[in-house]
Parts: sequence; C-alpha cells; structure tokens
Amino acid sequence: MRRLVHRFPLIPALAGACLLVVALGASDGSADRSAGATARAWAIKVIVPGQAAAGTRVLVAPSDAVAYDGAFAYPADGSIVAASSVTTSVSATSGTQASAGATSQVTSLAIFKDEITASTVTGETHASAGPSSASGDTGVTAVSDLVVLGQPVTATANQQIQLGDWGYAIALEQKGQRVDKPTPGHHDFVTALDIFLTADHGGLPAQSEIQIGYAEANAQASEPPPLPVAPSRPTTTGKQPKEPKSKGFPPVLSKPLDVKPTLGRGGYVFPVYGNSSYTDTYGAPRGDVPGGWHHGDDIFAALGAPILAVEHGTVFSVGWNKVGGWRLWLRDDHGNEFYYAHLSAYSPLAVNGAIVNAGDVLGFVGNTGDAEGTPYHLHFEVHPVGLLGLGYDGAVNPTPYLDAWRRLQDVRFDAAVGWAPPSLANAPKAGAILLQSSDISSASGLDPASIERALAPSAHAGEGGLLLPQPASKPSSGPGG
Repeated sequence: MRRLVHRFPLIPALAGACLLVVALGASDGSADRSAGATARAWAIKVIVPGQAAAGTRVLVAPSDAVAYDGAFAYPADGSIVAASSVTTSVSATSGTQASAGATSQVTSLAIFKDEITASTVTGETHASAGPSSASGDTGVTAVSDLVVLGQPVTATANQQIQLGDWGYAIALEQKGQRVDKPTPGHHDFVTALDIFLTADHGGLPAQSEIQIGYAEANAQASEPPPLPVAPSRPTTTGKQPKEPKSKGFPPVLSKPLDVKPTLGRGGYVFPVYGNSSYTDTYGAPRGDVPGGWHHGDDIFAALGAPILAVEHGTVFSVGWNKVGGWRLWLRDDHGNEFYYAHLSAYSPLAVNGAIVNAGDVLGFVGNTGDAEGTPYHLHFEVHPVGLLGLGYDGAVNPTPYLDAWRRLQDVRFDAAVGWAPPSLANAPKAGAILLQSSDISSASGLDPASIERALAPSAHAGEGGLLLPQPASKPSSGPGG
C-alpha cells in the first residue's frame, strides 16, 4: 500500500488521507510478529526507485548489538544526506516475559545542502509482553532543532510538513499495535524523520524516500507451560518416598538463591577503582526487573569513577537497555558471567568480542537507565557458570565476592584516553587523565627521606582527581537501587 502512495504525486486536498495511509502502511514487511521478540534499527536509509537502498548498517535482534559509527555522506560529497555521527542498538529477549528495544540516533543532520537540518534525530521504541498484558512506547524519540527550508519546526507525532512543490516530510512517524491472541503482544515502529519526493529534486528522482532514525520492536509472550493434571484419585505404592537428591542449589526461579559457588581459580579484582561503598541489597524488592527482586549489589562511587574487568575474559552485549541504561556483560575464562549497568560512558575496550585482562578499564560510573536521578553507582551482578541454565534468575549474591576481591591500587588508563559519554561522542579527545599529583617543592635535597615523604600517597585528592582506595570496610547501611 505504501508504494502506491509513492507512485503518484500528492494532491494537497488529499494530504491528510495520504498521511493516514503512510502511517498505517509503514510497518508492512516488518520483523516476524510470531511469539518471541525481535528488533530492527537503522540510522539513515536512502531509497531510490530501481536501485538498491543505500545507508547506514541495519541491526537486527534477537542477538543484542550496538554500533557507533562516524560521519555519513550520500553521495560522497554529502549533497543529499550528511551527518557527523550515527549510533544504533537493538536488543530482544523471548519467553513468557518477552521484551524488545531498538534505538537509532543521527547528529548534525543536513539534507539537500542544508535545506533540511537538525542537531539530533533520535528514533527509539520498546515493546514488552507477558502472560496477561503487553505494552509499547517510543522512548526518547525526537527531532531537535529542526529547520525546514529556513523555517524552524517543532516536531509533533505523525506531523506532515510540506516541502515546496517537490515533496513532503513526516516528523515522528509512528504506530503501535497490540494483539491479544494467541498470547499478548505489542509491535511498535517509529521513523523520526521520513522524507518523500513527489518530483525530481536535489539529485534524486521523484518517488525517492529518505528515512532518518528508524526503530522497530516486536514482543509477543510465549505460551506458558501447561499445568500438571491431577490424577482422578490418589495412587499409592506402599513405599516411602525417597529424599530428593541435592545438587547444591534449589531449583527455584522465582526467588533469590542462597548459595555461593566457587568461581574458579583466578585473580578477581573489585569492579570499581577508587573510593566506593556498597551494602548487601541482593534479593531486595524491585518492581521493574524480572522476578521482582534485586539481582545484584549497587556500588556507589563518584561520577566517572573507572569500572574494571573483574577477571580475564570476553566482553559482550555492550549497549543500551531501558532498565540498565548503558551496560555490558563480561564472561571470564571459566564461563562465569558478570553484569555491569548504569554506566555514564564506555572505554575503547567496551566492544563486543573484546578480550580483556583483570583490571582493564571498561567504562565509567554513572546513573543511566532507570537509575536516572539516583546517586551515581554501578549495578553489578554475578552469574556463576553452573547456574546459567536458570537464566537471569541464576544470579547469586555478589556481596561475599566483593568483600573478598582485591582492590587495585594502580590501573592502566591508556585504553581510557579519548573516552566520551555516548551523547558526547563528538567531543575532543582527552590528551591525558590525571589520577593524582604530588607537590615535592618542599622536599630538601639534603634529606633523601624528605622526597619519600613528599611522594607518599595522600588521603585526599584534588578537584577532578581520583581518590586512592581506602581500606575496604562494608557500611552498615546504604541506599538500594
């Protein structure tokens, strides 16, 4: 249906009707809507009749993925579309509790040599479904500082904008659809800025289309397993039942686990560098996570405090989700997995598939995701290899591990040079990071011990510096989150 709209010039009197057709037809050919979860996203796509589409890479979940790409230009001189950076991410989780999310963002957008400009274009959508309900939303979808043919425009949902006599644009094009059978599900898509040509213009023929900030999410709950059928009457064998065999952990998925498996022989280190505090909040009630309980501990530290790999292993699932914000996972060489959430930024080592050593800087403390507005902290989880079969509820209490792990006094920061928060990806690269300075101007050249005293670690740090680790002590109480 959508191609019929593109094939014929629009008559102004029919603009409202055509907009309805476009909005309803935009999700045709979308990701599979059967039970499960899928997501798709792309930042820029240029569709020209009779030609293969051009644009940025397309990400598809269920395999979680994130892409941070640099400048984009089409054609090479950027005369049709130009942008300074693009970011794309997708995630999807299937099951009786299914969820999916997709985000695409473009910065410093210019179309047809500045006839259409925007500082930031973001498309974001989420879908979630359970046994009794399903919902979706468009997150932070927006077009900032939009200027069309010299006129500033405040974008509203499914707003049509006339482009002279050569085309029209739809700002914040979006649609959500709920299904109830056979199980609850929700399908959502958004195109932050969609441009259609009704006549040749700027090097593109009529019926061409430019999509900016596309995101699509689909989630439909799986059928729950059937309940066991009770026998019509009791059956007995006359034998006493045998005691169940214990494997060291309870086969229960709906409540916290009271076990502490050995993770393996390794040089595990504390996941936050510098001064920090934490308390045992594992198992505390949490309404926004599966199971309704806290699967880890919150380690409170200053904004930007370095986050470290706890052991040699492989980084995976780097990117954004609605609850964890900027997050990542680490799988050590024994198969144990560790979850880091609410980061303010990543280091260059935070790349899917990267091999890291214990103590390598992966990112920096923040409060992104559902932690926005709370004190800065790292949400940290431990998932032992022997419990991975339990899914997300295989997390164990990280407190005894954190109590025992070594706090590093020194870390390598060469990997962190040039980091910037995802929203400031175009900021100038840092030339150095100051950890601590010592004033030796008072040292006497006649007394060698005076230089040693001047260089001794200080209990305090200057503004902008990082505090040296203090002796580990577990606070008696602290905030959860």
